[in-house]
Amino acid sequence: MRETKNNYNLEQSIRRSNELKEDALTFHEFVKTLPDRATVQKQTESRKKRILEVLGGTEVDWSDWKWQLRSRIKDSNMLALIIGLSDLERKRIDKVSRHYRWAISPYYLSLVDDDYENSPIYRQAVPDLRELDPGGSMDPMNEALTSPAPCVTRRYPDRMIINVTNQCAMYCRHCQRRRNIGETDRHACMEDIKMALDYVARNKEIRDVLVTGGDALLLSNKMLNFILAELHRIPHVEIKRIGTRTPVTMPQRITPEVVDIIRQYAPIFINTQFNHPLEVTPEAKLACDRLIDAGAVLGNQAVLLRGINDKPFIMRKLCQELLKIRVRPYYIFHAKSVRGTGHFQTGIEQGMEIMESLRGHSSGLAIPTYIVNAPGGLGKIPIMPNYLLKIQNDKVVLRTWEGKIVELENRA
Repeated sequence: MRETKNNYNLEQSIRRSNELKEDALTFHEFVKTLPDRATVQKQTESRKKRILEVLGGTEVDWSDWKWQLRSRIKDSNMLALIIGLSDLERKRIDKVSRHYRWAISPYYLSLVDDDYENSPIYRQAVPDLRELDPGGSMDPMNEALTSPAPCVTRRYPDRMIINVTNQCAMYCRHCQRRRNIGETDRHACMEDIKMALDYVARNKEIRDVLVTGGDALLLSNKMLNFILAELHRIPHVEIKRIGTRTPVTMPQRITPEVVDIIRQYAPIFINTQFNHPLEVTPEAKLACDRLIDAGAVLGNQAVLLRGINDKPFIMRKLCQELLKIRVRPYYIFHAKSVRGTGHFQTGIEQGMEIMESLRGHSSGLAIPTYIVNAPGGLGKIPIMPNYLLKIQNDKVVLRTWEGKIVELENRA
């Protein structure tokens, strides 16, 4: 009798194991359709060689973040020399650039493959005629109305933002603060930064400060050190955060000097923005390794973008690749209704589909929170599939990640 029961248990276990395996293999078959790492690296090296040839740069230059910044591609003629744009494509870029600024670091451009029109890297970096379509707001979060001091944005009781610069290594086409980009790079002046720091010091309920922009790591080392040191001296500031996309768009910026600065002021949490698995490169990994070795805690805030990462398996692969380089998937932001970015926006249902495809199908470590920002700067709203179906007397009805219905005893 015992042997029969054991055999039955084994059969059940094998059947269940095969069900789970089939689910996993579906994803693995999709991954096989993506370009393999060796092919991507070969294309990247070829593009890098062409970029250095056109710009007259060297391998030493390539590793220098200041050269990367100075050499950003922001002219359609230069871009055409590197990737072979048609005259019509150049004219379209020029038309958009009369309204919205653009610039791409040489490093990030090297990630664009030969089929550039379908490249998720190209689409995030190069102006698109659809940016001129009507609709959206230049300030959907009403940041102008939540700024009680220069450079400050405050939307929550115990935390706030200090916007320190409008400069980025690349001006993402989906940027929520494109109104601030203007025509020239400019950091906040010392007087305004000191007023922002004074606001933090005077408001003792502030325990968490995010330094962002633009990209906070494009400040000079001296200014970055000054801001972090001043925040570190304020007794009620428990957490310092940095918002940066340099590990993705210009990893050369993560120098030993930056690492030394960050090491001094723990705890520092750094949130970056990887939006596609192709952005998780060896160079990006090295940048993240250096930040982690300095004691920083890394999180990722992806933006859900139509035609970039709005497919469940793409987002799953991104989250898994991030964990491999020790970056915790933190948020998936629903794209804000920013003017000129309507072509990137998706429906909420696509975000929900992605969340369903993550829960249970991948490690809990690989599951970010899906966030919709309330209009008017009213804060983040987490959105998730409904797994709680009913609470009735002494029972709770729940749905599993596979859609199976279960009941639990509910004790008051």
